[in-house]
Amino acid sequence: MSDQNDWRKQALDLGPVLLFVAGYLLVRDKTVSIGGRDYEGFVIVTACFIPILVASNWMLYKISGKVSRMQILTLVLAVVFGGLTVALNDERFFKMKSTLAFGIFSALLWIGIARGQSWLEFIMDGALPITHEGWMILTKRLAVFFACVAAANEIIWRGFSTDVFVAWDTFGQMAATMAFFLAQAGLLKRHSTEEL
Repeated sequence: MSDQNDWRKQALDLGPVLLFVAGYLLVRDKTVSIGGRDYEGFVIVTACFIPILVASNWMLYKISGKVSRMQILTLVLAVVFGGLTVALNDERFFKMKSTLAFGIFSALLWIGIARGQSWLEFIMDGALPITHEGWMILTKRLAVFFACVAAANEIIWRGFSTDVFVAWDTFGQMAATMAFFLAQAGLLKRHSTEEL
């Protein structure tokens, strides 16, 4: 049952992203007129993505009994900025979402650090068996990483095509995050609390 839940969780995490990319590729060059207003492909896909993301998070909650605080914040920002994108027919709002999400994550981690606390440890419910010092170092590194991702998002959405932004928003950020955590292997090993 646990393996089945893991598989379903991964599908619900990645499914909306893959559907967004597939939908965007199908309609990126199309314009749809609704109520006398023309909507570009990116706005159309965003309108479809919001309910899919909400349903995905609800299903994750039904399967596991919880949704992480980071997922909730990301969902709220996606709904708010996706809603503004559709309501105002302006794709810039949805493109700003990642800048704000990563910027907020970074700021929150720095607030915790200033208080001598690892809010990352709190968010992750101590999922990694490392010392408090290890959590603090990892939190500082992640706060810097999140700030860099927020800055990169600003540069990409403002300076590049929507195609480049979609690739960055869906796969680039995910790859960068995976690379970041893989690069922390030494830290996790040095500060492990598990007996070898």
